[in-house]
Amino acid sequence: MEKFKFILKKNLKRLPRESGVYCFKGKDEILYIGKAANIRERVKNHFKQPTFKDYLFLEKIEKIGYIKTNSEIEALILEAKLIKEIKPKFNVLWKDDKNYFFVGKTKENFPRIFWTHQTKIKPSQKIEVEYVGPFVDGKSLKKTLKILRKIFPFRSCKRIPKRPCLWYHLQRCPAPCLLKSKEGKSMDFEKKIKRESQRNAQMIMKILKEGKASVLKTLQKEMKKLAKEQRFEEAAKTRDQIEALKRVLEHAKIFEVEIKKSFDWEKISKFFQKIWKRKKKISRIEAFDVSNIRGKMATGSMVTFIEGVPQKNLYRKFKIKREGKIDDLSMLREVLERRFSHLEWGIPDLILIDGGKAHLNLAKKIKNKKRKTKRIKVFSLAKGKKEIFLEGKKSPFSLKDLPSEISNFILKLDREAHRFAITYHKKIREKFLFVDKK
Repeated sequence: MEKFKFILKKNLKRLPRESGVYCFKGKDEILYIGKAANIRERVKNHFKQPTFKDYLFLEKIEKIGYIKTNSEIEALILEAKLIKEIKPKFNVLWKDDKNYFFVGKTKENFPRIFWTHQTKIKPSQKIEVEYVGPFVDGKSLKKTLKILRKIFPFRSCKRIPKRPCLWYHLQRCPAPCLLKSKEGKSMDFEKKIKRESQRNAQMIMKILKEGKASVLKTLQKEMKKLAKEQRFEEAAKTRDQIEALKRVLEHAKIFEVEIKKSFDWEKISKFFQKIWKRKKKISRIEAFDVSNIRGKMATGSMVTFIEGVPQKNLYRKFKIKREGKIDDLSMLREVLERRFSHLEWGIPDLILIDGGKAHLNLAKKIKNKKRKTKRIKVFSLAKGKKEIFLEGKKSPFSLKDLPSEISNFILKLDREAHRFAITYHKKIREKFLFVDKK
């Protein structure tokens, strides 16, 4: 197992600015493991902008460990490996938690590669599956599979179609579907497709399990064997894969770049403190929005900003469960009731609602039902008249009368909530229109 290099908590400046994996260690055990494109900046962010999960272990940290990697993809793979081996206390319990991701490979003639939250075989599932994981960052994992697919094309469809799909035309799939065509009836052709499908799927799993070194060694042996057998065309193809894999692992950027502060948070916090006569500094703001088509396929969103910076790990999406006739207020009611049933997500200082006075009054009524959430202040943005309604104020403020720093920040909050709601709504629509698109 790879070994961490440890430094004292007070020596954050000694952490490298390179990609890799880091850990927080308490007195006797490793508490948490994470990965980063820039280890120093990511670790500093835990202390500067802590999430509600960070607060669980920040005070217990005595040392910080790190392992440098040559690429972001290697950091992703190493993080998964270490979480599985060490099982740190404050990482979500990997074997049960649906927030984690696994990559599966079916054990059949033409293996399928796919990602999933669930590793338990369903009673209806007859095909045996091999899994690798857990992976914490779903977006980075999907980007990695997309990149590796260019080097080792693999099948991803649940059922082999009757004719080649877009993945074949993009040269991202060995296309076992070709065997159903007239040209694919040849025995040699079937063996070639089967060999390529199994080899590529095996390489994908080997990379995700063991990393770069093991796979490059395997490919180099394969290339030498092919050359010795004078199968020069296949040897050249393997050589190209070796070079492509080296290049990708060194240069691929798969982690989301953290958004830097673009607002004067001190000024914004003081404005809201003054409005509501609060002594405590404002830190966390949540914004809510809903999206639907005439009440159908309705979704809701919650975005979270801490000290003016969006925290995407704290975003939440809601599929509206109400049936029958629904409107904006009934959808908002459901979203807020479900949100405030999860106080373990953390409690905001302020919440922004998309809508007017009625929406503000509804939000105020819902958050006042619980003692812990009564202190939250609500404000709403009526975009039509560009007015801001604030809890406890009789008359609205015109957006144009506010300082530009404040109005721009409010608009950014609202736009981000709207963007997140629309993105989720489009996914629901796609699933509805293309149920078996894979």
